[in-house]
Parts: sequence; C-alpha cells; structure tokens
Amino acid sequence: MMDLHTPPSHKTKENQASPFCGHLFIVSAPSGAGKSTLCMAVRRLLNDLAYSVSYTTRTPRPGEKEGVDYYFVSEKQFRRGIEEKRWAEWAMVHGNFYGSSAEWIERTLMTGRDILMDIDLQGAGQMVQRFPEAVTIFIMPPSLDELERRLRKRGTEDRRNLGLRLANAKQEIEQSGICRHVIVNDNLDQATHDLVALIERYRGE
Repeated sequence: MMDLHTPPSHKTKENQASPFCGHLFIVSAPSGAGKSTLCMAVRRLLNDLAYSVSYTTRTPRPGEKEGVDYYFVSEKQFRRGIEEKRWAEWAMVHGNFYGSSAEWIERTLMTGRDILMDIDLQGAGQMVQRFPEAVTIFIMPPSLDELERRLRKRGTEDRRNLGLRLANAKQEIEQSGICRHVIVNDNLDQATHDLVALIERYRGE
C-alpha cells in the first residue's frame, strides 16, 4: 500500500538550475523488507530505467552475480575509493562497506536517463545532500514480526546478526519520515504496482 501523501515539489529554483536531466529514484528499507526483490520486479517492467549497482566489501550470497547484484571489492579498494572521493555515498552496514559510484550517477543523469537506486537509509541521506531533487522512497515491512520471519527464512544470519538487523530495522523505521514516500511491502505484486505508479507519476511531470 502506498502512502498517498502528496510530496513537496522537487522543482525548486535550485533544482531547476541543476545540470541533471534525469530523475533519481532512491529506494531504502530495513534488511529483509524486500527492497531488492521489489526493485528487480520494477526493473523488469520499466526496463529503460538505469540501475545503480553498488560496490560492497561483503561476501557474495548464493546466486549473486558480479556487476549485476553488486561489485564485490576488497576493503583496501573501497577505502582507496573513499580517499579519492569516488563514492556519491558510502556507509558501513553490518560490518561491511557499501557505496555508489559518483561518476556513473552524474554521467547517467546528465544524459537524461532516470536512475533507480537500492541503498540503505544512511546512504539515502547522503544522496539527498548531493542530489536534493532525488525522489526518496522507503519500503516498509508490514510488521517487525513479519520482518523477523523473512530474515529467518533467508537463513543467512546467525542469532547475533539477526538481533542486530532487527534492532537496526526498528531505528530505520523510526527514521523513515525523511523519505518523501512510504510503500508497505505486504504483497509483492501490490507493492510493485505502487512503486511503478509512483515512478511513472514523476516521469510524467
């Protein structure tokens, strides 16, 4: 279900002077809320959307592919990127670094292409500082109990990490108001429909 609150206009005087022609859609959510699955479904329906593949120092999960799900790099490589200011945003999440290429995002927006990003809430806050016209969307789990069930079903977390992810999820849900829109992912088909409709609304302006 989509939050129907009308967002503040993103066409401010500052943004009208922006050199970027494309829209930047940033999707954030607690771990286990289903944002990656949701973004994948949206990309299949809106295949002209450019997708920002993040860089990470974590180990690939089963089925994840280099350059498709993430670019997997060493901590040394990532830290060098921080020093060289190559990341539009970066954060350490659950003990691993994640970041997005500033050069790729800026170059893609300059060409007029719209971008979909799947990043954590901390990274979204950094992106809004750099790209104030970005459209931020928070994917809300139907409940913390359901979120815990999904994380347990995933089977990738031990008890300690599961507790950490749930504690972080509570904090992120409390901070979700920084996003312009909230979509509850109770049903994947409905959440996909809501996210596609939201993106198309902005693209039609």
